[in-house]
Amino acid sequence: MHVVSTPELKRFTFANWRGDMAGGISAGIVGIPLALAFGAQSGLGPVAGFYGAIALSLVASVSGGTPTQISGPTGPMLVVAALVVSGSIEQAGSLEAAFPTIIATFFFAGVMQALFGVLRFGKYIRYIPYPVVSGFMTGIGIIIILLQIFPLVGKESPKGIHNILLGLPQLFSDFNFEAASLGLVTVAIIFLFPKITRTVPNILLALVTVSVLAVWTGFKVVNIGAIPSQLPEFKLGLLVNWESMNLEIIFYSGITLALLGSIDSLLTSVIADNVTKTKHDSNQELIGQGLGNMAAASIGGIPGAGTTMSTLVNTNSGARTRLSGVVHGLSLILVLMVAGPWVSRIPVPVLAGILVTVGIGIIDYKGLKHIFRLPREETAVMVAVLLMTVFADLIQAVALGMILSSILFMKKMGDLAETQTEVMSLGSYSNSQDSSADESVCLTPELSDAVFIKRLRGPLFFGFAMTFQDIAKQFQGIRIVILKMKEVPFVDQTGLFAMEEVVLDLKSRGITVFICGLQDQPQDMLMKIDMIPSLIPERFLFPELADCVDYLSRRKTLNFSEDD
Repeated sequence: MHVVSTPELKRFTFANWRGDMAGGISAGIVGIPLALAFGAQSGLGPVAGFYGAIALSLVASVSGGTPTQISGPTGPMLVVAALVVSGSIEQAGSLEAAFPTIIATFFFAGVMQALFGVLRFGKYIRYIPYPVVSGFMTGIGIIIILLQIFPLVGKESPKGIHNILLGLPQLFSDFNFEAASLGLVTVAIIFLFPKITRTVPNILLALVTVSVLAVWTGFKVVNIGAIPSQLPEFKLGLLVNWESMNLEIIFYSGITLALLGSIDSLLTSVIADNVTKTKHDSNQELIGQGLGNMAAASIGGIPGAGTTMSTLVNTNSGARTRLSGVVHGLSLILVLMVAGPWVSRIPVPVLAGILVTVGIGIIDYKGLKHIFRLPREETAVMVAVLLMTVFADLIQAVALGMILSSILFMKKMGDLAETQTEVMSLGSYSNSQDSSADESVCLTPELSDAVFIKRLRGPLFFGFAMTFQDIAKQFQGIRIVILKMKEVPFVDQTGLFAMEEVVLDLKSRGITVFICGLQDQPQDMLMKIDMIPSLIPERFLFPELADCVDYLSRRKTLNFSEDD
């Protein structure tokens, strides 16, 4: 497999213009209904979704680190953006009064995202465990579906997930059959049409077909309303009036959007890499996404991230460079300028049906499928994150998942180190299967009984520190302890001080400590707190166990004085 290096990816070239044109236009066709649906659900109107998609497409494509990635509003970002809009309106009293807070929040999210890239945080996204991602994405999918249940049947949705769930029994009272028919037909087309052909994008087909059906039948349903057929105005002038803004919403929601957008975008970048056999620049991608979201906020658009669906359409259509993202953005501008009157007649239940399918697609069925086969601890993390995402807070859900996963990982590592740590006499060790050929030595009876081996495996960290101290209590009636640390790659501060306590305890009981096979990082840590040479002289360090035993066997006595 040929992998293109990152420097080569940074070039803007027209060498693949046919594939890039086809990819950008195809992605634009797919992105139009999604942009409208996301904008409508955000509370800022369908055009806000269009503005966000245009700004992200043009800016993130040119300045990002994944040349074929198409960026725009996404499901996870929509959930937070809608909460920002509704929360700001509730606090300010009207959309007009809340608009400065909303714009400032979206802009601040872009600033933070770009800062993540400058600080090179991109590489840390890979450390988010799968159960956390699975529970989070499934929770997002459930939220989107729940938010669309009432609009799907032509009714106004209650505010908040709790109120939606409590209101479900009233869902079928005063049922709007016409609206429900349009919504359900939309869902059916999106899911069933790909079984017939994939030539025509199913989402666009559903949008156009059902909208025409609504006009032809004269169904009385709510439409999305007028769409301005003009380029947006800059809104950054609203940011000068800080007194009217809710700084708590700006800071907390901005950080939430930045983190969420970073995770969403980089996961899509990995998918793009798999298709194009290239390697993205994660930090540059964060910078590009941040600049894109800053641009989207500056023209009143909703924030977004890398979109998996549009990116796959782009790459599968032959796109390979940044030109495809620019073409995608320009195609959206063209639609905005010429198709506004037709777009305004799209029924709200049609957009709700599109978003229901988006929510269904976000759910991680792979993780749910194996929920009863995986270790209970990992399943518990996934379920906890899912419930926190749906009923509490997105970032708190991820934070809880990371904390639980870290604790479980540390417990596993501590248990593993405990099971692989052994204490035995030198004579027993030399006759065991664990002793290698290069460690075989001739032992005197005195050495066999008076010298004990403590073999450590794995990192000596705080998850294992207490166990390490407990094992040290097993040394009774011996003269010398050899710590075999060839398989200890890392020692943290807690493990370091636990080791210091053990050595001090052994020395107080007249037991001399030797170390063999000490690796660089542990040795550097021991020297930083002066354990070497104060507690363990450098002459008591040996590269191999055989060297240590040979040294002891050549001595006439096993007594070691401080100045020996």
